[in-house]
Amino acid sequence: MSPARSGPHAPKPLAGLKIVVCRPRHQAQPLTDGLAAAGAEVVSAPVIAITDPADGGAGLRAALARLERGDWLVVTSPNGAERAAAAGPLATGVNVAAIGPGTAARAAAVGLTVRLVPDRSIAEGLVQAFPAPGSGRSGSLVVLARAAVARPLLPDSLRDAGWEVLDVAAYRNVAARLTDDQRRAVAASDGVVFTSSSTVTRLVDEVGTDAVPPLVASIGPATSATAASHGLEVTVEASEHTIDGVVAALVGHARPWSAPDDDG
Repeated sequence: MSPARSGPHAPKPLAGLKIVVCRPRHQAQPLTDGLAAAGAEVVSAPVIAITDPADGGAGLRAALARLERGDWLVVTSPNGAERAAAAGPLATGVNVAAIGPGTAARAAAVGLTVRLVPDRSIAEGLVQAFPAPGSGRSGSLVVLARAAVARPLLPDSLRDAGWEVLDVAAYRNVAARLTDDQRRAVAASDGVVFTSSSTVTRLVDEVGTDAVPPLVASIGPATSATAASHGLEVTVEASEHTIDGVVAALVGHARPWSAPDDDG
């Protein structure tokens, strides 16, 4: 699984490796570009697709309409940010929190002004960074705009801190089937990048644990925990829980393989 060498200079760190990307097609480009720039051959295997929530977004629109000055909208993914922005303008003075820099960047791109991004881009980090209700300019209501099925830690922790929380389905992750050719390509690959728990679960559903490539890169601890629950050993986990972070972690892991020989 070592990257191939050619010529007198060491290749890019991921040269010679086939790396599987499981993200939905319309969201895969930043990850694909990052891996390709590091020399990897990218194998596209989108195992999830993003679709409307079961209520067509009515719950999200109703929840956002309740927000007043000092209340909070929390988005935990670029998908949540996009759906919240499309659901209508927020009242003046509503605060926006994003779980990480990638989500914050997408939120800004769709017109949301983000006030809070935690140092750790996971639910636990956001809980730790979140203000108490009624403190400073904070109100008493939080609207969580996220996937229809998500970890309960964030809403439970915010409620324990005294917030009224509306945990609203902004979108759904649904299964996308792989073709037989895609399954064979996955099984013949060297590594896979998991960017969410849903990508782990769906890839295992599609190809089985034994066919998951041996080099497993995870975007963060929640995704790593899901991988472990399916019997997968995570090779490397991103310290910065973003697309750039997981590419950097994979490159850092692979770099010793492609280090140039010491010619003195």
